[in-house]
Amino acid sequence: MSKSAYEVINPARNRSCVVFASPHSGRDYTWTFMRSSVLDEHAIRSSEDAFVDQFFDCAPEYGASFIKAGAPRAFVDLNRAPDELDPALIEGVRRQGHNPRIASGLGVIPRVVANGRAIYRGKLTREEAYRRIENYWRPYHDKLQSMLDEAHQRHGQAVLIDCHSMPHEAMNGVVRSGMKRPDIVLGDRFGAAASGDVVDRVEAAFASAGFVVTRNTPFAGAYITQAYGRPARAQHAVQVEIDRSLYMNETLIRPNGDFEQVQAALRGVVAEVALIGQGRVPLAAE
Repeated sequence: MSKSAYEVINPARNRSCVVFASPHSGRDYTWTFMRSSVLDEHAIRSSEDAFVDQFFDCAPEYGASFIKAGAPRAFVDLNRAPDELDPALIEGVRRQGHNPRIASGLGVIPRVVANGRAIYRGKLTREEAYRRIENYWRPYHDKLQSMLDEAHQRHGQAVLIDCHSMPHEAMNGVVRSGMKRPDIVLGDRFGAAASGDVVDRVEAAFASAGFVVTRNTPFAGAYITQAYGRPARAQHAVQVEIDRSLYMNETLIRPNGDFEQVQAALRGVVAEVALIGQGRVPLAAE
């Protein structure tokens, strides 16, 4: 069992309505989990958002809260609905309609990691799947919602920045001739998860730090942005995807020579985004 479902770092004084979150950077690969997998310690990390937590855990320095997962994505995917159970992996689960995430092996209990590599030799029991959801998925989401509720109560609004990374190759089919290759993809579910004003400010923060930014293609946001993005209630959610090749060797899963430079640039982005909830730039209501 992983040590904890999540870790929270709060500021000494909460000055921001922004909550930064890293649901896929958990790396507590327990001996029990690894023994159940056919993958080695390196291969199983291929779908992890390695190092993303290190870019955003500075948020408390700027008055915002930060939460990150403890358990790894290969163990339980916090960016999936708890009922996205894969009948090809979990015993006794019936197929209900077509869900492309489940079909590709990327349900709430993933069957595969990157490039479709199977995690397990056989199936898991339904009890094991439910145990992971109850012990890791639910506590993370309960805590995340309580953090957003607290931000809303304190500031009259809440903004979730849901932080992820993407393989460099993810943009290969998106980049058209003559356009700059995006470094960052912001997902707001095409306006359903956050007001345009919020997303504009997040985009401006990344752009002013020198990043090339695009929106919603190919990542518009998954379960978390869908579940938490309620702009009509002044609760906004924006998914951030960062090109891994900017700061790491994707094959080795190690920082590259630009890691510290990217980290410094993202620190500036965090500082700027945190200002959204500090009274200097009031959000427009929707």
